[in-house]
Amino acid sequence: MNAPTDLSMKTDDVLKVELEVFRQEHRDLDDAIKALQDTGTFDQLTLQRLKKKKLALKDKIAIIEDRLTPDIIA
Repeated sequence: MNAPTDLSMKTDDVLKVELEVFRQEHRDLDDAIKALQDTGTFDQLTLQRLKKKKLALKDKIAIIEDRLTPDIIA
């Protein structure tokens, strides 16, 4: 059985763990992109795919952070 992907079905603890995993993946992709660019001989398509995946992770991170941060009405 697949794990639920709907954020409303997940507890805050699960979301916090996922958030840390996504942040680590984001950092790893950043390092991979930098390393690829430093070699000087890189495939542009591979670089674009890594950047696209990194951006998707950034979006997931933002969604989870919004879910975990309570709305404060001033």
